[in-house]
Amino acid sequence: MLKPLLQGLTLMAAAAVTSLQAAPRELIIDTDPGADDVVALFLAMASPDELNIRAITTVAGNVRLEKTARNARLAREWAGREDIPVYAGAGRPLVRTPIYAAEVHGEEGLTGVPVHEPKKPLADGNAVQYLVDTLGSAAPHSITVAMLGPQTNLALALIQRPEIAQGIKEVVVMGGAHFNGGNITPVAEFNLYADPHAAEVVLASGVPLTYLPLDVTHKLLTSDARLAQLAAVNNHASQLVVDILKAYIKHDMDLYGMPGGPVHDASVIAYLLKPELFSGRRIHLSVDSREGPTFGQTVADWYGVLKQPANVLWINQGDAQGFFDLLSARLARLQ
Repeated sequence: MLKPLLQGLTLMAAAAVTSLQAAPRELIIDTDPGADDVVALFLAMASPDELNIRAITTVAGNVRLEKTARNARLAREWAGREDIPVYAGAGRPLVRTPIYAAEVHGEEGLTGVPVHEPKKPLADGNAVQYLVDTLGSAAPHSITVAMLGPQTNLALALIQRPEIAQGIKEVVVMGGAHFNGGNITPVAEFNLYADPHAAEVVLASGVPLTYLPLDVTHKLLTSDARLAQLAAVNNHASQLVVDILKAYIKHDMDLYGMPGGPVHDASVIAYLLKPELFSGRRIHLSVDSREGPTFGQTVADWYGVLKQPANVLWINQGDAQGFFDLLSARLARLQ
């Protein structure tokens, strides 16, 4: 009598564990679209079994806030995911003078495709207050924040209410550079250069942090074959991605002499979906916010020479073909 009961309880426990493991990750995407941001949003919105997107919050970065907010709503409209609220947030960095990246992303933040005003408006309220309210009321360590642009919104929320850090499971950042060198200065990557003070606030908050820097994104490059692979999906979403990427990658290919271009921000979503495609190590990271030639540099102590405790997981390797296989498969789920 006892044995069947124990077996039944064991099966129930196993089923509960399986159900828990299968539950989608609670996710907020903070972004500044941006060409590669739109690809990242498509990848995330096509993956509802793994990612429950609570909201998309937008920040000034690649272009001004009104355009990043519009482009996020455009991505939502194109993906058929208008159930996801979009909140506009910070229109300028914490301290420094605003900078933008129109020379890379175009004046509208998207090159290669026409843009229009989306049908569905922004959600009422501000992105920073949304973060404060949502993270403040969340179960401990339950919500992941994917940061695809400058970290201003989350920094402002943490400054306003530091205790909301308890609601965060993980912050996954596209940003920084070490072995690769920078893409806005010789040592700084754009997202960190655009608001290094915000990155310092997030780093000091003690939240679990994972960085996907240029060290890895410059290894996940397009090629003619990979663009053809995306085009072969042959739906509206895949055609938009191909058109966006063909225009977007020209800048980096010309600048670096690379055979293809990186799709930086989509690497964060790929990491959340298939972390086995990536590898790195836990290191001590600091951010340089001093004026001068190292402004915005991420000082990544890869070899541990400073003898400081590790505070981030720094990803430096990724499976490029695995990344594009995942992107192709998920784009096929959209229209």
